[in-house]
Amino acid sequence: MTPLKPAPDGDPGSEDGNVRMAEAEFEELLARAAERGARRALADVGLEGRDAALDIRDLRSLIECIRFVRRTAVQTAVRLITTGILLALLAGIAIKLKLFGNGP
Repeated sequence: MTPLKPAPDGDPGSEDGNVRMAEAEFEELLARAAERGARRALADVGLEGRDAALDIRDLRSLIECIRFVRRTAVQTAVRLITTGILLALLAGIAIKLKLFGNGP
């Protein structure tokens, strides 16, 4: 495979096994190759066609929902643990002060 290098003077030619081409042509070639590669990569993961942008938005929305659910679950767990500890402390205080009759 022959490496491609842009020709500084814009004169296409070949020397020492290297292909020379104008810089603008080289940039266009790179842009087309990058676009083809991006399209192929999206097609490989099933995100091709007209609905690809909608699919990506849906995926981002789903990820945001998962993050929200995770955050809410952690907050709920912390609240339950805190409430349980406070109830246990209140029960211990009530027993110590013998508020419910003759305790142990």
